[in-house]
Amino acid sequence: MNVLFEERSGLHGYRIGIATLDAEKSLNALSLPMIEALAQRLKLWREDPHIACVLLRGAGAKAFCAGGDVRKLVDACREHPGEVPELARRFFADEYRLDHLIHTFGKPLICWAHGYVMGGGMGLMQGAGMRIVTPSSRLAMPEISIGLYPDVGASWFLARLPGRLGLFLGLGATQLNARDALDLDLADRFLLDNQQDALLAGLVQLNWREQPEVQLHSLLRALEHEARGELPEAQLLPRRERLDALLDVADAADAWQALAAKQNDADLLLAKAARTMASGCPLTARLVWEQIRRARHSSLAEVFRMEYAMSLNCCRHPEFAEGVRARLIDKDNAPHWHWPDIAAIPEAVVDAHFEATWEGAHPLADL
Repeated sequence: MNVLFEERSGLHGYRIGIATLDAEKSLNALSLPMIEALAQRLKLWREDPHIACVLLRGAGAKAFCAGGDVRKLVDACREHPGEVPELARRFFADEYRLDHLIHTFGKPLICWAHGYVMGGGMGLMQGAGMRIVTPSSRLAMPEISIGLYPDVGASWFLARLPGRLGLFLGLGATQLNARDALDLDLADRFLLDNQQDALLAGLVQLNWREQPEVQLHSLLRALEHEARGELPEAQLLPRRERLDALLDVADAADAWQALAAKQNDADLLLAKAARTMASGCPLTARLVWEQIRRARHSSLAEVFRMEYAMSLNCCRHPEFAEGVRARLIDKDNAPHWHWPDIAAIPEAVVDAHFEATWEGAHPLADL
């Protein structure tokens, strides 16, 4: 299942739960068995009065979690073209339930988000009560390159970023560093990559019976004080004014055209985002615009229910399978999008991505 679980003894009978994503070769990409194992153990730890705190981390130096295991999903989609495979129904339901569980965990849950934190990794990280980034952290939602869309609750956290930054990140898949994550409230603390052992040593020494929140805060603040000198320079906030003006447009097609025009811009970060989008999926751009618009005043549970419908519908349409084929399977990086012109995508196609593909109550109605 590629997830390791450990408990370390602390003071007065309390224990620290440690969950380690252990699929280093795939950059800890989430498979359905990993999702199910995590959910099962987190539920046990949530109910165990002797588990004081949980640390969620990834094995290896390269990544906390670089996304979901989408290849198996696409294999299932290819076997049932135009339909929703049963694997997709299970995978997305279980993944979003896990993400919602982390958001509502009720105990200190620390996510050590080093290296690549993308897609499904962002879903795990953003729900954690304490989101730690390091000098190696690179956060992104790169789904535009594979014909999906930023899911795992991204409708919720992108819609709440200042100005047009959420839209920019969804369209351009820009990688955020640790400073950006802190600036945009996508992370809480900055520690060095080699401070994880010190954090764990501190956690087992805390007196969890008396003012645990105060003690945990003091521990994290002391560790962060040692790390602050390594904090990278901000990339996003210094560009906010320009990005807000650039994407101050009426619809997704105008946003696409505005950003695509910057592929040779002197600002290398902006130019890279523009090229990423221009080679990406136009339908994804339409979905990004619409999901942010719809989620602006939605609750977290409502967002996961909306995204469940979107994800299943992406499995019914051709763009997702084609994007994964081009980027991850054949690796020719030449996807043949069914709708290559964003302005020509029928409104009915976009609307259809938000419609139910099941009978009766919503499968996530109980969130």
